[in-house]
Amino acid sequence: MTSSAAASWSHLNLALDADRATLAAHFREIGVRDVECLFADVTGYPRGKLMPAASFAGGTELRICQAIPMQCVTGEYSYDPIFPDSDPDVRLVPDLATLKRSPWASVPRYLAVHDAYEMDGSLCEFAPRSVLKNVVARYAAAGLTPVVAPEIEFYLTAAMTDPAQPLASPTGKGGRPEVGQSAFSLNALNELAPFWDAFHAAIDGLGIRADTWLHEVGENQYEINLLHGDPVAVADQAFLFKTAAREIALQQGLNAVFMAKPVPGQAGSSMHLHQSVVDAQGRNIFSAADGSATEAFGHYIGGLQAYTPDLMLVYAPTVNSYRRYVAGSQAPTNVQWGHDNRTAGLRVPVSGPAARRVENRLAGADANPYLAMAATLAAGLAGLEERCQPAEPVQGNGYDQARDLPRTFDAALNQMASSRHAARLLGERFVRGYLAVKTLEHEHFLREVTAWERRFLLPQV
Repeated sequence: MTSSAAASWSHLNLALDADRATLAAHFREIGVRDVECLFADVTGYPRGKLMPAASFAGGTELRICQAIPMQCVTGEYSYDPIFPDSDPDVRLVPDLATLKRSPWASVPRYLAVHDAYEMDGSLCEFAPRSVLKNVVARYAAAGLTPVVAPEIEFYLTAAMTDPAQPLASPTGKGGRPEVGQSAFSLNALNELAPFWDAFHAAIDGLGIRADTWLHEVGENQYEINLLHGDPVAVADQAFLFKTAAREIALQQGLNAVFMAKPVPGQAGSSMHLHQSVVDAQGRNIFSAADGSATEAFGHYIGGLQAYTPDLMLVYAPTVNSYRRYVAGSQAPTNVQWGHDNRTAGLRVPVSGPAARRVENRLAGADANPYLAMAATLAAGLAGLEERCQPAEPVQGNGYDQARDLPRTFDAALNQMASSRHAARLLGERFVRGYLAVKTLEHEHFLREVTAWERRFLLPQV
């Protein structure tokens, strides 16, 4: 263990011991039985262990296999040599700021988001929360603090018992499924009031700072905006938001679906990321004293334009993701930028100088929030450091501009694999591991026979 890692590890343990001193009595008082010790894997899916509350409060060390953060969506693991054959342990260490009562448990239970640490005290490079923390640390070294706010879209569907069948709309309180487009309809939002009541209580209990709620364009598609803040804290909230939505939906006999394109012919679901940067005095570096945009604002946008194509596999991590990028759908097909222009991949909303920001519209709802935030912040920081120059802002319809993003999963995979920049932005070991996981997932997908093939090829070829 290096001296700096040892000092960091010692400080962390002391902080945990001080906070945990009051936990045992609290847990006993309200009858807490267990704590969900969870973290987001590479997909953004919650993994971890259930620990007795007394053991958690007593500081029992928790370990897990190093490979678990890099588990494929299929449950498989890559055998790339980047992952040791010995599959060593990593420590799971809770961030006690995330310790909250679990809103979906049938008995009193708490949960806490954990970091994965190698046995030498360094952050596990394969854990998505570590990737984001490392990017934020680079900002701190430059005397800067990034600020992020996500907008998360998802569908509510009827319970799915047969994956071979398409998703169906649930029956609302009016006794029938939703039909037609109900964008921004409050009546349509209220059709599934029991879910929303339970979900609202759940995210309030988890400390998730939500802003507006709305019905989106698709049938039973919704968007909830989270308030801006520290990227790691906001990513934690987005991770728990998605977890809570799924859990509460299941309790209501529904599915909360975060696929980028779950229903043919309906709108795709995104995770737009609003971002700005403040200096040590808390001033937005994108705005000058006179309220005008600074050169730094242009450089940040220039970094997003320069490096986003190499990072598309993070924003669009599955084969389904690429069905969302359709011209005319308000899902971007390029990294043009524009003022209040939703046809561009990078939008600058109308705002006052203190709130000047850029909205990255590329990430799908299926993206891992830790990794999507890490990617956009890393690209923006590189733009600041390298003084990247942005293109001219697009005027009119951004879909008239050339498509400059990978169009398919395998194209994005190949572009990241051949990139000279991805490893520098997100970490060499992480990128190699991520590519290994995504290659394995793609190979698995290629072994599937789809409904399209049965529909058209079976009778004709």
